Amino acid sequence: MRALGIDYGRKRVGLAVSDPTGTIASPLDTLVRRAGKRPPIAKMEAIGIEVGVEHVVMGLPLDLKGNETEWCAEVRDVGERLAGRLGVEISFIDERMTSVRAERAVRSIGLPKREREKKVRIDAAAAQLILQAWLDRQARTS
Repeated sequence: MRALGIDYGRKRVGLAVSDPTGTIASPLDTLVRRAGKRPPIAKMEAIGIEVGVEHVVMGLPLDLKGNETEWCAEVRDVGERLAGRLGVEISFIDERMTSVRAERAVRSIGLPKREREKKVRIDAAAAQLILQAWLDRQARTS
């Protein structure tokens, strides 16, 4: 099963996709959001259709105690709308600390500083971490 991972933020939306076997997540793209504009649901839908996703996995920005924040309501709304448009199921997964882990991972791969500091690269890596955590959980429960 191919799944789409999403790190949904106020400025950028990181995307990742799994391989067809649902084993490995790879960074895909990062969409830049414009202030005051609607969420890029149509663009996410087009990407989902293009890669043939059967499931959406979206990071949920819980606070450090594990409670939902105000931002979680928008994330859930966008996720539900996207899944509905694609006709697939959605899962939400705790995304605490994924951006920090993604930044560390990107910095460790040996790119020149100007390349590894690009936020779009970090957001796609965060989406990859979110999706990989979900894939690993699915593998353990099946």
